[in-house]
Amino acid sequence: MKLVFLGPPGAGKGTQAAVVSQALGIPHISTGDMFRKAMREGTPTGLKAKAYIDQGKLVPDSVTIEMVKERLSEEDCKNGYLLDGFPRSLYQAEALAGFSQPDAVVNIAVADEKLIARLSGRRFCPKCNGTFHVSRLADEKICPDCGAELVQRADDNPATIANRLSVYHEQTSPLTAYYAQKGLLKEVDGDRPMGQVSADILKALAVEV
Repeated sequence: MKLVFLGPPGAGKGTQAAVVSQALGIPHISTGDMFRKAMREGTPTGLKAKAYIDQGKLVPDSVTIEMVKERLSEEDCKNGYLLDGFPRSLYQAEALAGFSQPDAVVNIAVADEKLIARLSGRRFCPKCNGTFHVSRLADEKICPDCGAELVQRADDNPATIANRLSVYHEQTSPLTAYYAQKGLLKEVDGDRPMGQVSADILKALAVEV
């Protein structure tokens, strides 16, 4: 099965993708992992991407698309794949359709206010690298594992999160309409316990586990 996962930052795409890819026996391909793998292996597109990243520039669509095409041609994708983080725009979606048409597209939907509360409540321990949520901490300033002082990362600031969501809605959420029109979209409520969301995704894909 060839799948694409959509959803805003903090919706749990990576977590759910790992569960679903294991259940279906297909590789979970996140954009970040794909870039790192291609650069580590020194593939032609990996080297192109590295040249932009080393200069602090965004990797152009042409290179990203070529890298996805390269990755999906590998042996482990012969029975399907799960793309997480691509496509991010209508242009990328149309390019993907040119060399590999997804069987289904799962959109993990969570309201913005829920995402802001979820992400802004994260705390990071600079000493042991642990990540925690204030809702599960006895003291939101102290690491429960090593006792160091917890910090809030800049990316988890409510204003930063709101900006990231705005960018998502502008660039990526039009993809839901694009795939709905093609009859490929499966909408899942992501504002529930992890196991329940996983079960709903597999049910939507008509997969029995």
